[in-house]
Amino acid sequence: MTEAQSTGPDKARTFLHQEVELKASPHRIYDILLDSKQFAAFSGESAEISREAGGAFSMFGGKIVGRNIELVPDQRIVQAWRPTSWDPGEYTIAKFQLKQDGDKTKIILDHTGFHEGDFAHFDPGWKMRYWEPMAKYLG
Repeated sequence: MTEAQSTGPDKARTFLHQEVELKASPHRIYDILLDSKQFAAFSGESAEISREAGGAFSMFGGKIVGRNIELVPDQRIVQAWRPTSWDPGEYTIAKFQLKQDGDKTKIILDHTGFHEGDFAHFDPGWKMRYWEPMAKYLG
């Protein structure tokens, strides 16, 4: 795994950008992110994920829920994404772009629309709950 690069902390920021490379094909990464069993295997928590645009998902034991907005196989996943602790109807947008880079995939994450002050939680959260365990899962 190549270290995730992200935007610097800013208390007023409501977006983050991270790039990470994992040793797997874009097809493999796409499947891991949208297959309930594989997502649960790498994250260590239950997941129910639709593989359809407009379909719902629930991840991390129901702590994160949302809907798939756009799915372009092996290239892009765009999700309306929210912690269940937030008020109903409040969503962020998580956009994953997958780019082939030799035998690796560069994952470009743009996460927008979260509350001011949540950058300090979400920025390391993506690394600890997605990139690091996914790299370990991939071997």
